[in-house]
Amino acid sequence: MNTPMEGLLAALDLTDTGARTSEDIFTGVSQWMPHGRVFGGQVLAQSLVAAMRTVPDDRHVHSMHGYFLRPGDVAQPITFSVERIHDGRSFSTRRTQCYQDGLPILSMIASFQDADDGLEHQIEMPTDIPAPESLPSAEETLGHLDHSVARYWANERPFDMRHIPSPIYLTVDGARTGRQGVWMKSLGPMPDDPDLHRAALAYASDYSIMEPVLRRHGLPWATPGLKVASLDHAMWWHRFGRVDEWLLYLQDSPTAQGGRGLSTGSIYSRDGILLATVAQEGMVRLPKKVD
Repeated sequence: MNTPMEGLLAALDLTDTGARTSEDIFTGVSQWMPHGRVFGGQVLAQSLVAAMRTVPDDRHVHSMHGYFLRPGDVAQPITFSVERIHDGRSFSTRRTQCYQDGLPILSMIASFQDADDGLEHQIEMPTDIPAPESLPSAEETLGHLDHSVARYWANERPFDMRHIPSPIYLTVDGARTGRQGVWMKSLGPMPDDPDLHRAALAYASDYSIMEPVLRRHGLPWATPGLKVASLDHAMWWHRFGRVDEWLLYLQDSPTAQGGRGLSTGSIYSRDGILLATVAQEGMVRLPKKVD
């Protein structure tokens, strides 16, 4: 069996089929998931890799907006078609459509830019954050449980995730607040390709972004009948950082309504460099009460 890191790298290593229409065509495989559905972060990252294959090497992604349209099946390959919408003097725009069985499961548009000089500032990272080494890993929290989802979260994800103040896998401890932090790092070293790190950052950004919505209402992932599904995902890359070094993901949920919740996040390097900003809206459904 592949290790989680080998599975991640295999998923991001798309195949150029050689087929051409008016678009560039690639195919990719999925990582195994206990519920059989493709992980949203995986297909986001794969969509980026497909788009990256069609832009010059000196242009890097700075923004992405994607819509999840249908659940994907981990047992089937995914086809990625990339439309070269625009190539300007400094920016390139690409649209990636992801298909299974001829139906789109995700639609994404991304923008790429040459390196350029300009204004520079950032919101500073808080200084009172506990170090990742002082926090329990998912394996330490869930490793004793004999359940397929718990085993996956504990040992089969390619990223180590450590929550501040505590994880919400089984219970929500402490204040009912719409804010949390997550230290995250890939379980092993990544290749030195900067674009691969950017794609892997998009992958990891989808793991916990909806958790502030659940934390605010005291709902752990283990809540019977709870259903959560990503609807859309937006991300902006500001500066480069490696995902095989500890990154701090600060998250906040400003609102939930109509069966949907919104969360935003800021991703910092350990030394306080703001690397990326994320926003996602998701469906959150609770079991209906029976009178």
